[in-house]
Amino acid sequence: MTYLKLGKKQANTGSSSAIKSKKLDESCSPSAPSESICTSEASGEASLESNAMHAKMNILVHNDSIDDLLECPICSNSMFPPIQQCPSGHTLCSACKSRVNNKCPICRKDIGNIRCLALEKLAVSLCLPCTYHQLGCEQMFPYYSKVVHESQCSYRPYSCPHPGQNCLFTGGISSLLSHLRDSHEVDLQNGCTFNHRYVKQDPCSVDNVTWTLTLFSCFGQYFCLHFEAFPLGSQPVYMAFLRFLGDEEEARKFGYCLEVGGNGRKMTYQGVPRSIRTHHKTVRDSYDGLIVQRSLALYFSGGDQKELKLRVTGRIWKEI
Repeated sequence: MTYLKLGKKQANTGSSSAIKSKKLDESCSPSAPSESICTSEASGEASLESNAMHAKMNILVHNDSIDDLLECPICSNSMFPPIQQCPSGHTLCSACKSRVNNKCPICRKDIGNIRCLALEKLAVSLCLPCTYHQLGCEQMFPYYSKVVHESQCSYRPYSCPHPGQNCLFTGGISSLLSHLRDSHEVDLQNGCTFNHRYVKQDPCSVDNVTWTLTLFSCFGQYFCLHFEAFPLGSQPVYMAFLRFLGDEEEARKFGYCLEVGGNGRKMTYQGVPRSIRTHHKTVRDSYDGLIVQRSLALYFSGGDQKELKLRVTGRIWKEI
């Protein structure tokens, strides 16, 4: 959906109507004194100024065909300057010019270095809705500001936070919860405290990243607890961290703590949950969570080197 600003043509229309109105006023009172005529002329000038100012206001008219006009025929994305044009007038974005070997995909003529300045100027006059308006975003943006907003829009869909596979699912929080439970069989637990036991039969080898994911519902929000084992150098390490199903700004309103231990010893970690906007690998690689080296994890498990048995407890709270 695209909205187009109207400009000078409407100003001329408004001006002509104001002049006609003034002439009618004068013709209706031919014997009026000169003072009345001056008053009529003054009001006519005021009407002209008012209409001219009104014409400068941004009037938005629905025009779906503008979307197609500014869409690149190669990548289907909106085109931004420099917009390339072939000798026949067909346009495409500059990024796709090399992809088609400088040949117009429609008429096969050489594209050269011709820019479509008219289309670039048209784009400046447009005010567009956010791509995610159907998800709730009601803001409108100038054509050249739209992409910047959409990269940070709070209504943009979330990617699946499941770490076990490269899942391409995206959606809102409610659809994300259904997807995690139905497609990935992730457990959902209620409450702000948890007590989990992680068992691994062969703790001395971590060929690939292993993981566990659990969902929690508390304070009217949802969180996912990650427990991952991955090689760090030549030795595996175990890491637990919490992510928030929502944006970073909301995530900072909460805190959490984790504790792991055994044989009379324990380790604790306290932090702020990261938003699922941040990829789990980014969180893991920044070591923003509870990290246990293999030797210590085995000591917590009993020290027999045969089986990993880690009990991780924790609590989530809302900051005041």
